[in-house]
Parts: sequence; C-alpha cells; structure tokens
Amino acid sequence: MKRTPFRLASFLPVIVLLSACQTYQQQGDKAMQHWENGETTLAAKEFGKLAKKNVKSKDHIIWNLEYAIALRSNNSPQHSLEVFQIAEDKIDEYENKAQVSVSSEVGAAVSNQANLPYRGRSYDKIMLNTYKALNYWQIHEHDKTRVEIFRAYQRQQDAVEENKRAIEKAQEEEQTIKEKESIAKARKDAAFQDQINTIKSNLENLKPYADYVNPFTVFLNGLYFLYHSEGAADWERSRKSFEQLLDLSPENTYIKQELDRVANKANNLTFHPIAYVIFETGSAPIREQIRIDIPIIISKVSYIGAAFPKLVFQEDYHYNLLVNAGNKVTLTQTIASMDSIVGQAFKKELPIIITKTLISTIVKATAAYLANEAADEAGTFVGLFARIGTAIAQAAVNIADLRTWTTLPKEFQYCPVPTPADGCLTLTTPDGTQSVELTVNPDSFHFIHVRSINRTSNLIVTHHNLL
Repeated sequence: MKRTPFRLASFLPVIVLLSACQTYQQQGDKAMQHWENGETTLAAKEFGKLAKKNVKSKDHIIWNLEYAIALRSNNSPQHSLEVFQIAEDKIDEYENKAQVSVSSEVGAAVSNQANLPYRGRSYDKIMLNTYKALNYWQIHEHDKTRVEIFRAYQRQQDAVEENKRAIEKAQEEEQTIKEKESIAKARKDAAFQDQINTIKSNLENLKPYADYVNPFTVFLNGLYFLYHSEGAADWERSRKSFEQLLDLSPENTYIKQELDRVANKANNLTFHPIAYVIFETGSAPIREQIRIDIPIIISKVSYIGAAFPKLVFQEDYHYNLLVNAGNKVTLTQTIASMDSIVGQAFKKELPIIITKTLISTIVKATAAYLANEAADEAGTFVGLFARIGTAIAQAAVNIADLRTWTTLPKEFQYCPVPTPADGCLTLTTPDGTQSVELTVNPDSFHFIHVRSINRTSNLIVTHHNLL
C-alpha cells in the first residue's frame, strides 16, 4: 500500500496554531475581574466588547448572556432586554436547525468540545426568559412580562425532552464510529472510573429539584399572577405556583403567606401593601478543567489523555439579607439554589460529555498514530520530531468546555414585609459591612431587587412599583 509522504513543513503550522488558542476563561478575565470587584459599569463595558467581538463566533450566546446581566445590574433594563433578545434569537436559530452541522462535529472530534457553538444550556434558557420578565416588569410592560413568564415555563417543559434527545444522539454517535471497542474498554477501566467519580464527588449533597425546574421562575410566575391577574384562571395559576414552590422549598416560611394572599385576592379581600425584597447573592458554579488519563494503548503516540470539566462552587457570599422596615427586622430566605440547578443539569450532561470526549480523544490518538507512523518512514529524526509534535498538538487541543454563565447568582432569596408607614427600609448584610437605605411610597406595593456579588462588593439595589 502506498503511503502519503510525511511533510514536516505542513505539520509545523498546525502545532503552532493549536498551541496558541485562547480559552473562553482567558478571554473573559478582565470583565470578570471588574464584575467580582463590583465594578458593574466597567464589567458591562468589557462584556460588551466581547459580545461585539464574538458576534459571528461559537461564543456569541454566552458573551451576550453575561453582557445582559451586567447591564441589568447597572439599572439598564431596556438595554439588557435588547442584548438578551440577541442571545435568544441565536438560541432559537440553533433550535430550529435539525442538527449540529457536520463540519462543526468533525472539528470538535479532532480538537475539543469547546470548539462547538455554545447553544445555551437548559437552565440558561429558563433564566434568560426569567430575567427578561423581570426587566419588562421593571419598566411596567406587563403584557410582555406575562409572555416571558410563559416562555420560561415552556423552557422548563422542553428541557427534559431536549436532554433525552442529546443522550440518544451521543449514544448513536458512539455506536457508529469504528473505535467503539476502545471506548468500551475505557469506560470499564477502574482507574478511569475512579477519576470520573472525582468529578461527581461534590454533586451528591445538592438540594434535589424536579427535572429542570427553577423554583425562582415558579415564584415569579406565582407573584406576577397574584398581582396582575385577569380573572379566576390567573389566580388559580398563582395558587398552583406557590403550592409547587412550597414543595420545592418547604423550609421557606414566607410562601404560605403568599397562598393566603392568593385566597384573599380570589375572595375580593384587600390586604396591606407589601414590599417584596428579592436578594440575589453570590455567584453560580464555574467550570474548571481536570485531566484524566485514557486507558488506550496505541504505539508511537506520546500522549493519550482527556480534559473534562468539573463544577467548582463559589462560597464567597452573604447567607441572607436583613430588612428593617417599621422597626422590625426580617431575614430573607432561600427560594432557589442555582448551585443545585446547575449541579443537577451538569450530572445529566456528564454522560454526554464523557461519550463525546472519549470519541474525540480516540480520534485524535488515531490521527497521531498515523502521523507518527508516516514520519518514522521518513527517518529517525523526523519520527522523533513528529512524536514530540503530535504530543504538543494533542495537549494543545486537550481542553474541556468550560463555558458557563458566570454572572448568575448562587442563590435567589426573598422576604415580603408590610410597606412601612414612614416609607423607610434599611437593607443590611449579616456582617454589617454593607447597608442601603430606601424611601418608598407607604401606600404602594413594591418590588425591591438586591444583588450581592460577594462579601466585599457593594449591594446593587433597584426598586419599582409592583403594580
């Protein structure tokens, strides 16, 4: 059989190119540093640059999600809506396509999954529409708020079926490649399984929620239809939402108060104006890379390993917020843990990640074997150089997909307090280092949103009339 000649000159640029790739996290370092310092104006500026720079790239969606949150934190709900819409249009474009393009999948097979377009994870899509609802509510476009709440609910329903299709697709892909026996061998290897178990080790004690259900979205659904109902059907929707929320977060003692208010509304009974304090605290999990050796022996290949993502939870956050209204102090209580939501989604995604990473690793190892074998025929020196080169190339593309929506909070909390007669509320962190005083109309219902990125950043507060 005639072999294709090994051309060293054509191989060098590939090594250089693969070694020069900048990761998603490296691109966003400057923006995230501003965000973590509480410098939301500067963070928005940097995220905006990244969104513009990546308008036609695989990372188009993720940078726009980050940008939209930074704008929202700067009290720019209209601009935030525009950027969220850009992200959603791209998500919808991907969803309307029958499948990922063949060229994208092939590119990922010979490099890594981070080279595929970021399409938005299920919880991203749910939160996107949830935040759009919050933005519309803030600018009093109530009909559009209603639409986004319905969309967020539908996203939750769609997520289960989407995950099922993704698993089936990954399994079909594994069965059709010629290296499937090598993949099966890797899966059964005890050392490989031990290393995979280290990825799962911090996911076992997360609070369980129903599949792809975000309790904060459920809360917002209940609250909106409590105060903007158009009849008995809306009140029933509100009641069912708060009943579901009580099942999801039974430790939250405020939810029963909402059910009482729904009953009063349905019976045309009035109640004292309420100020709802919504507290977004901390940061959602990030993804870090862990290297795992793959138990596949292929001669003349210097490096066989794979990079997998691991969730890392962020513990720099305020556990709650103290709300002083009418000389009475009330603490916020948790509605939803994004740690649990992201963690559960990651557990469901992990089998797909493992399958695709094993396929990619074996494809790359086979390509390296063929390159090294061809180089050996060209001479000892060329063969040695090729082995070094293929090792460098494989290490360069051995990168896990670490893209994740990092500006999401760790937890959503809330507390409802009677709007005080003097209209004065004070919001204070548990350690007393941050405090904000607000003056509101004592005769109105209020929605007060507080964002705390970490224990050292300033509280970011916006508020608007609930009605």
